[in-house]
Amino acid sequence: MTERILVAVGWPYANGSIHVGSVAGAYLPADIFARYHRLKGNDVAMVSGSDAHGTPVTITADKRGVTPEQVAEEYQAEFLDNWERLGISFDLFTTTDTENHKETSQDMFLKLYENGFMYKDSRSQPYCETDDRFLPDRYVEGTCPHCGDKGARGDQCDACGRLLDPEDLLDMVCRTCGETPVIRETEHFFLKLSAFEDQLLEWMGGQDHFKPNVRNFTIGYLEAGLHDRAMTRDLDWGIPVPLEGYEGKCIYVWFEAVIGYLSATKEWGQRMGQPDRWKQFWQEPCRSYYFQGKDNIPFHTIIWPSMLLGYGGLNLPYDVPANEYMNLADQKVSTSRNWAVWLPDYLDRYEPDPLRYVLTANMPETSDSQFTWLDFVRRNNNELVATYGNLANRVLSMVQRNFEGRVPTPGDLDAEDQALLDQARTHLNDTAAELEACRFRPALQSAMSLAQAANRYLDAQAPWRAVREDVRDAATTLWVALSVINCLKTMFAPFLPFSSQDLHAMLGLPGNVEDDGWAWTSDAIKPGASLPQPTPLFTKLDESIVEEETARLGN
Repeated sequence: MTERILVAVGWPYANGSIHVGSVAGAYLPADIFARYHRLKGNDVAMVSGSDAHGTPVTITADKRGVTPEQVAEEYQAEFLDNWERLGISFDLFTTTDTENHKETSQDMFLKLYENGFMYKDSRSQPYCETDDRFLPDRYVEGTCPHCGDKGARGDQCDACGRLLDPEDLLDMVCRTCGETPVIRETEHFFLKLSAFEDQLLEWMGGQDHFKPNVRNFTIGYLEAGLHDRAMTRDLDWGIPVPLEGYEGKCIYVWFEAVIGYLSATKEWGQRMGQPDRWKQFWQEPCRSYYFQGKDNIPFHTIIWPSMLLGYGGLNLPYDVPANEYMNLADQKVSTSRNWAVWLPDYLDRYEPDPLRYVLTANMPETSDSQFTWLDFVRRNNNELVATYGNLANRVLSMVQRNFEGRVPTPGDLDAEDQALLDQARTHLNDTAAELEACRFRPALQSAMSLAQAANRYLDAQAPWRAVREDVRDAATTLWVALSVINCLKTMFAPFLPFSSQDLHAMLGLPGNVEDDGWAWTSDAIKPGASLPQPTPLFTKLDESIVEEETARLGN
């Protein structure tokens, strides 16, 4: 039965390039998941966009002496280029700086206000006397009162994951001038999170499919008690509060950013000429998955569900498969120190599929992992080139040399032949089960283990010898191998879309790899079919790039 799947992906701040840690944390797992469900024939909407209103954008604009709009437009264009080159298949990647998003955000704000879940109150807020302005959350930094980390921001501590208010910080300073701000009273609108505590605990109690880290973190947060949070800020860049008398105040970026999933789905439908299409994903049966890094868990398991409950009539998240962090060469990624592998730089020098493969193989699904250039080269050369690529190349090349480039006609299958075909069916099902559960590393391992089994089968059958002694035996072996390679093409398609399409064509199959769906039969490769000249699926990398690329880090 066809299912409806919403793939909601974290919105990057439009103030800097994407690094590979972020790709592994949210964008790649979301894309693998969406591609798999499209192959299954499910109704999929994969949406996200750039966060144009985050204070990181205004900080960058201040440093450059340009407008926030200019910064946001620059990085929106870069992100779209990155996604195309890496094969991240968004149905829509938009921005928060659209009239549609403004209207959707203001509508939710007003509905929560009308329903009694948004109220006015005064709050203490840092005020910089040097800059003569109230400071947004990310314009202040200091020491976290919970864990003691000295790099905490005014909205959150990345070290322990706790949500913060600026006045919670110890040793607070203004990020722009370094002075200690004073605390002044200002009126804001507060989201009544405390009203949803019991509902969220009951909801979370039924989410057994959540990752343990996501579920345990959220339940612990809820059991500690929710506190109402201000959802407006004194800003001139953002979505204005839609009430008279509150000019100069904007909706808090984390309130309107999560609304982006809803507004993007609406925009996607509008672009297709189906303005009510969004309702199928938000008001009718649908499984919605929110792909995030672990620092964004509370916004998607506490704040966003509270907003949805308060608004009424909209689906709660089905899953929040948040990943841990991917570190870089034994150190935490640091954009300020340039300790990062930037996605545009990578894509300018290397092919996309090897990065997708290595990031999936090391995906931080249950604990922090790391990326190193040594591991990148090793996995590319030993696994993609020597295992999977070599399997496809040597089978296709033997068909060209010995069977005039046509799929050979097999004889009767013996036990070894049938065993490999049975393994292909088993691995296809196992890979599907892992993908359904958002376990991408074991799903990839399942696919690669079938490639290894096919190589062992080929070595044992030795068709390069059999072709001189028993052509029918060689033909059978190569036909079985081609059939299994066709299965591998499907299994790898969500992970390696570019090479999977190349292999689809080399197998003499028409159209796109997606056309075949998530299905495989051993007789899909027809005897006598003409095959084009094969080319290598992957390129072996020189080990010298390890030193070259490592030397770029931090410089």
